[in-house]
Amino acid sequence: MKEKLSISSYTAIGVMLFALFFGAGNLIFPAQLGQYAGENLWPAITGFLITGVGLPLLGIMAMSFSGSRDLQQLAGRVTPAYGIFFTVLLYLTIGPFFAAPRTGTVAFEVGIAPLLGEGAMQIGLLVFTFLFFAATLLFSLYPAKIVQTVGKFLAPGLVVLLGILLITAMVNPMGEAGTPQAAYQNGAFVQGFLEGYNTMDALASLVFGIIVIKAIRNMGVTSTNGILKSTAKAGLVAIGLLGAIYVGIAYLGATSVEVVGLASNGGPVLSSAVSHYFGSVGSLLLAVLILLACLTTAIGLTISCAEYFHTLLPRFSYRTLVVFFTSITFIIANFGLSNIISFSIPVLMFLYPLAIVLMLLAFVSPLFQHKQAVYIAAIGVTFIIALFDGLKALCDSLGIEYFSWMTAVISFFERTLPLYDKGLGWLLPALLATVIAAAIVKIQKVSTAEAN
Repeated sequence: MKEKLSISSYTAIGVMLFALFFGAGNLIFPAQLGQYAGENLWPAITGFLITGVGLPLLGIMAMSFSGSRDLQQLAGRVTPAYGIFFTVLLYLTIGPFFAAPRTGTVAFEVGIAPLLGEGAMQIGLLVFTFLFFAATLLFSLYPAKIVQTVGKFLAPGLVVLLGILLITAMVNPMGEAGTPQAAYQNGAFVQGFLEGYNTMDALASLVFGIIVIKAIRNMGVTSTNGILKSTAKAGLVAIGLLGAIYVGIAYLGATSVEVVGLASNGGPVLSSAVSHYFGSVGSLLLAVLILLACLTTAIGLTISCAEYFHTLLPRFSYRTLVVFFTSITFIIANFGLSNIISFSIPVLMFLYPLAIVLMLLAFVSPLFQHKQAVYIAAIGVTFIIALFDGLKALCDSLGIEYFSWMTAVISFFERTLPLYDKGLGWLLPALLATVIAAAIVKIQKVSTAEAN
């Protein structure tokens, strides 16, 4: 029985994982962070790296450490019904409802739209997303070849293209880092930390972790300890690439303001940067870069979503589900990027705290013998606070006032919960619930032992 893989195998799996994580959104957010952070780039990007690469690695390791066969089994430690609810919502969020359509729309708006006239945008989006998701469909129909297809061909092309742009920007920067914008003048680290959530990679890690574990098993490593070590090594390859690229893109953004101006998002920053460095060739380079980044992510999301729903609804074949989800994704993509992002924020505000607490519980679970009561307590508290965070975000997205029955609860949270104004009001209650519930479980165990 093999306990470890070759360096080339770790690298192949790590590059595959990097490619699955790295979509066009991951290009946009660090570029915007760099522009807004300016001279405070380094504390801001440090915070961003913790959540942008740290949490995804935590999620992958949590899946491996837990020994769960899939996310539903891990989340089912709360209750079986919660396991299905959480997993279905997460898959739909990173699949056909939000993240997968975003790959197509971002690829179009950042890579293709600058090449088109204003009047051709809608038909251009329709044609582009049709071709984009047709390619996604073809790759997704052959998931057994994902390491070879994604890890060995598409991802290296992405890394090379990014490397050319970022090395050029570092050797010959467009200008000096500017004055930090308001949110980054004080507390740049915290702001960067929160911006890292926008990548959605922490959610995706709970799904992609299964792909990594399966790839490792297919290469001959089957022991729990061997899989855990192999997952860690492959994960380090992936986050090393992600981290280096995030730093490079953020630096590009920080030094671009003199030439580009302060952009509303990272898309125009990248478009203007490649045009500045490479002239007319720049637009084509960026289009290829964005296309590769988004396509690899779309393939991974589609495969994962179809595989999960096939296990949940086995009467529908994997291929049928791939066709169904790519069709739904194509339709939603044509509603446009702004609508997709606007309606995804409330769901993310609800899901992210639940996902993070589940990751942490997976690591400390042996300390309380995996008792269901501890899972219920920690997730229950987090669920309530995250639900109101999601409702708040929904009202903000729709531009309406908070519902009357929400006001008193939100006011109570604001007065009593530390870090609530930072979007982290759930953190301390979740930790306290875990400790208290674990202590009660321990006391009950001791009492039962003494009684016997």
